[in-house]
Amino acid sequence: MPPMKQMATENYSSVSEFILMGLTDEPELQLPLFFLFLVNYTAIVVGNLSLMSLIFLNSHLHTPMYFFLFNLSFIEFCYSCVFTPKMLVSFVSEKNIIPFTGCMTQLFFFCFFVNSESYVLTVMAYDRYVAICKPLLYQAIMLPRICCLLMFGSYLIGFLTAMVLTGLMIRLNFCKNNIINHYMCDIFPVLLISCSNTYVNELVSTAVVGTAIILCCLIIFMSYAMILFNIIHMSSGKGWSKALGTCGSHIITVSLFYGSGLLAYVKPSSAETVGQGKFFSVFYTFLVPVLNPLIYSLRNKDVQVAVKKTFKRITS
Repeated sequence: MPPMKQMATENYSSVSEFILMGLTDEPELQLPLFFLFLVNYTAIVVGNLSLMSLIFLNSHLHTPMYFFLFNLSFIEFCYSCVFTPKMLVSFVSEKNIIPFTGCMTQLFFFCFFVNSESYVLTVMAYDRYVAICKPLLYQAIMLPRICCLLMFGSYLIGFLTAMVLTGLMIRLNFCKNNIINHYMCDIFPVLLISCSNTYVNELVSTAVVGTAIILCCLIIFMSYAMILFNIIHMSSGKGWSKALGTCGSHIITVSLFYGSGLLAYVKPSSAETVGQGKFFSVFYTFLVPVLNPLIYSLRNKDVQVAVKKTFKRITS
């Protein structure tokens, strides 16, 4: 073996596991944060499973809008399960070790569910546009077959995106530094500790994430621009109220998801900004999934009626 090639082989030592630094290394904060995020995780699981159960059990909620909402809750329940248990471990153990395969698996499912959620939110905006701007054609446009195709497309794009991003990550070499400055295996914190040239990874990741954000935000913006234009030309105050009520919950969810996501991933190429992004990512990984069931239940009369009906069935 040539000397240069032998030296390169020695420098790229194989890493079989990573150490997740967690949210903070302050010892006095570990236990309080453990209980705080345990309560948060419990609320995410209970809230989203409850909303899914309500939609499944109540026939008056078997509409396109609630079909999409069911999928949104399913995604948020799943992706919180991808990283939260491992994060809770970091608060009560000295070293939070994750195997290389476990890290790549976590990265894949996180990318899959987050990208899928982005497109589901976009589909929900389109659904509201059709419901308000084309009410007479709503039943003809939003057929069950079309709704299923829209959801299949959202999951398919999420799957393909996750495959590309994870595939590019697996091809990288990792040397002696195996400490990830994050509470999960996210793209940019993992790229920072690689020995390989990560230019292609950064370029593809930025392109994929940027395209998704621009495309989804453009469709959502256009949908709500059309809705706003339609609302302005409504003569009755009742129509105004109904239109704003049906869109309000979705606007809050979209704002929280994309707002916190942009804060987490803006300029993520340095260790300092990755550290800041770690704290901003808490908002869309923990705050958004726990708030969505509340947002859609407290602001939605149909869900409130379903809660009362379900409660009567249980108590009678």
